[in-house]
Amino acid sequence: MQYHLLGNSGMKVSELCLGAMTFGRETTETDSYTILDAFAAAGGNFIDTADVYSRGESERILGAWLANNRRDDFVIATKVRYPIGEGPNDSGLSRKHIMAGVEHSLERLNVDYIDLYQVHGWDPLTPLTEIMRTLNDLVRQGLVRYVGASNFKGWQLQKALDIARAHDWDPFVSLQPQYNLLCRATEWELLDVCRHEGLGVMPWSPLRGGWLSGKFYRGMASPPPETRIATAEDHGWGERWSAHNNEVTWQVLDALFEVAEERGKTPAQIAINWLLQNDVVTSPIIGARTVEQLQTNLGSIGWDLTAEDLAKLNAAGALTVTYPYDADAKWQRVRD
Repeated sequence: MQYHLLGNSGMKVSELCLGAMTFGRETTETDSYTILDAFAAAGGNFIDTADVYSRGESERILGAWLANNRRDDFVIATKVRYPIGEGPNDSGLSRKHIMAGVEHSLERLNVDYIDLYQVHGWDPLTPLTEIMRTLNDLVRQGLVRYVGASNFKGWQLQKALDIARAHDWDPFVSLQPQYNLLCRATEWELLDVCRHEGLGVMPWSPLRGGWLSGKFYRGMASPPPETRIATAEDHGWGERWSAHNNEVTWQVLDALFEVAEERGKTPAQIAINWLLQNDVVTSPIIGARTVEQLQTNLGSIGWDLTAEDLAKLNAAGALTVTYPYDADAKWQRVRD
């Protein structure tokens, strides 16, 4: 396992981040410990959760595991924004909710500080100045080491960074966006902001909820039972079958299976390694319901896709580029 600096910070994180969203939901507490042990044994030190995952149970399970390990060996990331309780101030990014959120997360995680505290999404009701000031105060109080964002648009991320800079407050050091072979619009604004501002990037859903896992291929009429895709329609999740049963998806999967066969890797390993080849990506977040899934995902590191592999995968899922992004591409060709 290699280690990268998280954005412009001096904190080193493993090239893969373990996502704990399944803990306490699809994965039992005992199996969660097994997955954490295996990840740590492979050299992983970066673990991501959120207060909303299993209504706090994910944080509690992670905290119980940390109690039997050396806490300072790990970089623990969690998030605040979405509701656990039913009160009017139990969601959003007000100072009240952020302060309550960090207190409850510290208690569930059974730690004195959080390494990376992330806002889980944009809050249109709370002034951004209030949000950034509160996060800065948490760093000054020693409750949080670094702050990050997740699920922001490009302009939202840039505005937050500019406000922090103007007030000499601690800025975001990372962004956690959705990014994978089936979600490429992230490249249009967000990755450019992160590259120019020096933010680390932690893509979530690198396998697009299972679409890139190898279980889906051209010719299927419906998702396999007992998969996330099979239940996504009922929940309205983005990876639902009706949203991805189209020619673009099957083109990407055709290329994915072709490269996987040529390289002797699984489709999941190819999809994760594709992210690792992007110089702005710090650590893709790999989730696992079982230790077997984790071991498969760990096989995505220690090797590189070829330039031909990358070109094939990039072309299969390339989005139609329109103004103003086509103008950027034209002027880039002129400069080159």
